[in-house]
Parts: sequence; C-alpha cells; structure tokens
Amino acid sequence: MLLKLLTRPNSRFRVRRIISETRVIFMTSRTTRRRNPNQDGFTLIEIMVVVVILGILAALIAPNVINRIDDAQVVKVKQDLRAIESSLKLYRLDNFRYPDTEDGLDALVTPPQDPNANWPVGGYLDRLPKDPWDRPYLYLHPGNQGEFDIYTLGRDGQQGGDGLDADVGNWTLD
Repeated sequence: MLLKLLTRPNSRFRVRRIISETRVIFMTSRTTRRRNPNQDGFTLIEIMVVVVILGILAALIAPNVINRIDDAQVVKVKQDLRAIESSLKLYRLDNFRYPDTEDGLDALVTPPQDPNANWPVGGYLDRLPKDPWDRPYLYLHPGNQGEFDIYTLGRDGQQGGDGLDADVGNWTLD
C-alpha cells in the first residue's frame, strides 16, 4: 500500500505531511500537557497531619519495642547459661570432674595440655559466648549456689541489682 502511495503524483509530499503531522501530535501530547496548579503537591497542612500521626504511633509503639529488647537480652542470657551448663556436664562425663575455677570456661574451648585427657574433636563449645552487654560469663567451681556457678552480673556489671542490673546465674534458670 505504501508503494502505491509513493508511485502516485505528489505522493511523496503526502507521506512527508503525514509524518510531520504524526510528529506534531506525539510531541504536543507529551510536552504540552498542562497541569492543574491546584494539584502540584501536598499542602503544608497535609504534611503536618502525617507527621503528627507518625509521632503518635511512635510514642505508642516505642516503649513496647524497648521492653522487648530488654526481654530478649534476659532470654539470651538464659539460653547461653543452659548451653554452657550442658557443655560442662559433657566435660564432666569425659573427664570425671568439672574444670577448676582457674581453668574457667576456657576449658570447654581450648584443648588440655595433657595428651591423655579426653577431648572431643571441635571441643565442647565452638566459642565462648558473651553476655548481651559484651562481657564474658563468670564461672566458679565449687560454686556458692551449687556444684558450679555460671553467671553474669547484669547490665551494670556490679553484684546485686534489680531488673536488668540483677545477677543472672544457672541457679536462676527455670
């Protein structure tokens, strides 16, 4: 069909005119759209309402989230104490005694100097965990609360305390 248009007299002129009209239609439809000046963006009032709503939500939710973080730290301590306690019991099964206070919890990770001592490949723990406040767990054998004591001094790092500052040990596990 295009070939028939090109073979007619003045057909090249017609094709050029159609192409130029098509360009004008496409160019004007894209570039000359006028926006309604009332729809350019958000008003200051709308933005302020959104900010106030977000502030109210943050005030209601933040205290609940902070309490959850504290609860998670206590749960982590209890899980670490259970894992260390289990490893100490395995150590006792292999060696017929718990490590001394001087050996500490490192005895669960570091192979003993005695080549005749029982030592599983990989040790009893991959690594010694730290409490949520980035301090090592403390160990006593013989313990004050039982055969051995594993504990952390809490958030404040001092003996005693309440809440997150309280000492948590294997004797407090449920």
